Amino acid sequence: MAEGRCMKCKKQVEIKDAKEIEMKGGRRALQGVCPVCGTKVFRILGKK
Repeated sequence: MAEGRCMKCKKQVEIKDAKEIEMKGGRRALQGVCPVCGTKVFRILGKK
């Protein structure tokens, strides 16, 4: 599973319900939810 940094918890968490999206500039990212507090977690991935 992928990990991202939760800005509310201020620690690395495993991204729950992660799905890959494409940002405006064509870059890939993972978007999901923090399992601890429920806020959005976002992680930018490398290029295609």
